[in-house]
Amino acid sequence: MDRSYKLESASRCKKKKVSETTPCNDVPVLRRAAMDYLARREQSFYELTQKLNKKFPESDSDLLVEVLDALKAENLQSDDRFTESYVRYRKSRGFAYLHIRADLAGRQVSEMVVGKYLVKTDEHWQISADLLAAKKLRSHEPLGFGSKEHAKLSRFLVSRGFFPAEVRKALEKHLV
Repeated sequence: MDRSYKLESASRCKKKKVSETTPCNDVPVLRRAAMDYLARREQSFYELTQKLNKKFPESDSDLLVEVLDALKAENLQSDDRFTESYVRYRKSRGFAYLHIRADLAGRQVSEMVVGKYLVKTDEHWQISADLLAAKKLRSHEPLGFGSKEHAKLSRFLVSRGFFPAEVRKALEKHLV
């Protein structure tokens, strides 16, 4: 038998791969794509909806919501799990309450779920602010109040989501 014939017939037998913009109203394909996203990391319901809408722009939105509701009912997608892991990760990366809360609001996680895992009065926030300030000032001389470095570090900590009182307490320890 001719070798080119074998290669040609083998390529015909391969499954057709779904492209990035394929219209899809097939429940198993939508479910598989959602499961692929969930296998990589936890996703909020909104994020998963956005990603699937982008991948399958021509698909029926009611069918998509039905697939995602089924995943939620089977506890394969959970905003609670997503929020818990997201808060833990962002805290470990030096982000604070205000920043994390804004990120979760952007991912349309409900206030009730956010309130379970993100506590404004957690003592961790002040400890984290102190550690970040110390890390940034490792090679610098002590700060003068109102100096360029003081203002720069203050803006950095505020951008990370710390409350002004936490920033002030963290910087007081390094003032001349």
